[in-house]
Amino acid sequence: MSAEVGRTSGQDRVLTVPNVLSLARLAGVPLFLWLVLVEADWWALGVLVFAGLSDWLDGKLARALNQTSRLGMVLDPAADRLYIFATLVGLTIRDIIPLWLVALLVAREVAITPIAPMVRRLGYGGTLPVHFTGKAATLCLLYAFPLLLLGDHDGGAATAAKVIGWSFAIWGTALYWWAAVLYWAQTRQLVLAGRGSPPARAPGPPGARPGADPSAGDQKGAETPR
Repeated sequence: MSAEVGRTSGQDRVLTVPNVLSLARLAGVPLFLWLVLVEADWWALGVLVFAGLSDWLDGKLARALNQTSRLGMVLDPAADRLYIFATLVGLTIRDIIPLWLVALLVAREVAITPIAPMVRRLGYGGTLPVHFTGKAATLCLLYAFPLLLLGDHDGGAATAAKVIGWSFAIWGTALYWWAAVLYWAQTRQLVLAGRGSPPARAPGPPGARPGADPSAGDQKGAETPR
């Protein structure tokens, strides 16, 4: 019992090294968007590099230092999504990406919105197992947008960046939607099962990790759908 209480209180911590990194990453979102809009692209890419490194580092530190926290589970996916959103806004305003791509990505977010409350009503705490597809989709998109930003310049390197960036964008968008289909398939299994009490883990694809919200992030072992 005391060990369980200790773990619970540990998860309620706010001031941890991973959380400080996540907050710093969040603070960089408006700076990044402003840099994109004023076409300071190299500085904007520098902010993205910092965001990517801190995203990787806070997850490592959370596990290594045993500083997993509920706040971190919220901050981490929030930062990822805000960077994607800010990138979409900035690149759309600069006519680097078309509105149809933005519509596809926003529609996917809308499509999975009902899942968490449905799963919560079934007694599963609003969680679903994480699978690789959503993580792969997010990584593709996070690679795509900086490359498309670089592709908005002149020269052979910019042309190559644009081609590769669009490859990542198309593949990432397809995986993004496939992840949504998988989440809905898992939710359908739960609805058909009709269970009313939280299980040890919800049905999911082979190799999935339990306890990840479809809107949760990677810092503390969950996935951003991303």
